[in-house]
Amino acid sequence: MIIGRGLIASLFINDDRENIIFFASGVSNSLENRAEEFLREEHLIRKTLEENKEKIFVYFSTCSIYDSSKTGSDYVLHKLKMEQLIKNSCERYLILRVSNAVGSGGNPNLLMNYLIRSIKNKETINVHTKATRNLIDAEDIKKITFELLDGQTFNKIVNVAYTQNYAIIEILEIIERFYDTKLDLNLIKSGSGYDINVPDVEAYFVKNNLTNKDAYLCEILQKYYPF
Repeated sequence: MIIGRGLIASLFINDDRENIIFFASGVSNSLENRAEEFLREEHLIRKTLEENKEKIFVYFSTCSIYDSSKTGSDYVLHKLKMEQLIKNSCERYLILRVSNAVGSGGNPNLLMNYLIRSIKNKETINVHTKATRNLIDAEDIKKITFELLDGQTFNKIVNVAYTQNYAIIEILEIIERFYDTKLDLNLIKSGSGYDINVPDVEAYFVKNNLTNKDAYLCEILQKYYPF
């Protein structure tokens, strides 16, 4: 059973499982501060839990929880509250804190969608030189999720992210080489990032030979952003 319509939810449409709730609906904007949006997700979670007590509950949370610049924000406090609600209410759950998913479609304001759109429109790109992001192929999120479920990994919080962060300037350098183009960049000495520990999923990337970060991003570009 899939709850949601966004990028993450769409991953499971062809692989839905009757005994599992894939909950990928709710607040996704880390800058959100409207109380009604947070309440909407909370009410939907409570309703879904109440009506599906016997099912495994998979909740897609966010690695933004580790972002020190968002500590104490309405968004982070809400996500932590939802995680606690699920832990207290569900017999079998799996909470997946996901980093920056890259896939087909999704929010046009997601980092990679924004960058590629700006490149196609030949726009100047403002680059915060100290900023980093953790990019992960959406298909890897799906595969990791099923590996964890098939391995009976329940009642646990797992970080689902790539093994390394990318500096924003590094992403753009890879993009320039991949498309053999020169970007119009406005470099701004600002930005930040945060590390994500991935002990539960690191082996997945090793066994699938996905540890070369340049090659990993090039595969993402080839798959989702062919010019």
